[in-house]
Amino acid sequence: MPDTPELIVMLTYNDKTASNAPEIFEDCKNCKARYWGFKEEDLPLPEMKKLYSEIKRCGKTAVLEVVAYDEEKCLEGAQMAVDCGCDILMGTMYFDSINELCKKHGIKYMPFVGDVYDRPSVLEGEIDKMIAQAKSYLAKGVYGFDLLAYRYTGDAHELIRRFVKEVEAPVCLAGSVNSYERLDEIIDVSPWAFTIGSAFFENKFDGSFAEQIDKVCEHLEKTAVAV
Repeated sequence: MPDTPELIVMLTYNDKTASNAPEIFEDCKNCKARYWGFKEEDLPLPEMKKLYSEIKRCGKTAVLEVVAYDEEKCLEGAQMAVDCGCDILMGTMYFDSINELCKKHGIKYMPFVGDVYDRPSVLEGEIDKMIAQAKSYLAKGVYGFDLLAYRYTGDAHELIRRFVKEVEAPVCLAGSVNSYERLDEIIDVSPWAFTIGSAFFENKFDGSFAEQIDKVCEHLEKTAVAV
């Protein structure tokens, strides 16, 4: 039986942190999801630190996803992860400087692969090249990968299937997971994790924010048992 993927709840809408993220977490902190995170924009750093502290106080794993593409901006985001005591840094284009910073501070680094641009992010590139790129980063000691599969301009299903199968590392499918159909596709392929942010704000899973989180978690559990 394949492992059940982890849901990472992102307190973000359109790739930016919601201004009421702290209030949402307070309302949802007793939900089933174990992984929580948000983006490097637009919450001020002191508020980020306070929210991450609360996330960790509640026994959750803290994730920061950085949507940046040049080394300077990526490094700024990575430093935020350090300053906030995050467990996992997702996003950024890969740079040795960020990899070393994460290693130094015990943060699991999961960079993007492929050609990523815009905000919300768009992914382009050949699947073979993305897989080769991932393997080269693994050789440098990264933990896993932030794969923008449903933002891919090519065949998302083929990308997911091949990348998860051929890259021997944790893979998080990030962005645009917004239906039970996609949840079932993810369960079938069995990556390590996936993120949902905007879809909860848009009520794609029908209910309050907390109700939607638990619906997704229960769907994962039920489907995994059926498999």
